[in-house]
Amino acid sequence: MHLLRAVTVEFGLRQAEFAARNGMHPTDVRALICLLDAARADEPATAGLLGGRLGLNSAGTTALIDRLERLGHVARVRDARDRRRILLRVEPEAVRLGREFFGPRIDAVLDVLDAFDPAERDAVRRFLTAALAAFAPEPGA
Repeated sequence: MHLLRAVTVEFGLRQAEFAARNGMHPTDVRALICLLDAARADEPATAGLLGGRLGLNSAGTTALIDRLERLGHVARVRDARDRRRILLRVEPEAVRLGREFFGPRIDAVLDVLDAFDPAERDAVRRFLTAALAAFAPEPGA
C-alpha cells in the first residue's frame, strides 16, 4: 500500500509540474487525462462526463472547459450523430505537450511491464483494478 501511495504522490507531483510549466491548474491536467481516457474508450466526451468524473458542479465544469479552450488544449465540437450535443476534443498540441513531458516516464514504466510475463501482468492488472475500485466513490455518493 505504501508503494502504491508513493507512486500516486509522485504522479501527482509530476502532474503539478506539468501544469505549472504550461500555465495550467492541476485540475486542467486531470481534465485532459479524463478526456483522453474517454477518447481511448470511445466514450462521448461531454461536459457532463467530465464534471462527473472530476466531481465538479456545472459552473466549475464550464469554467474549466472555457480555460482549457482559451489555452488551446480543448475544442468544443458538435456531435456528428446528434448536432444538439457538444463534445470535447483534446487538441493535438495538448497531446504533443503531454507526450513530450510524460512520454519518457510512461515509456520507462512500459519497459518494466514488458519484462513481466503474461501471468505477472495479469496479477498487476487485477491488483490495480481492485485498488481503483476500493478508492472509487460509492454509486450515488
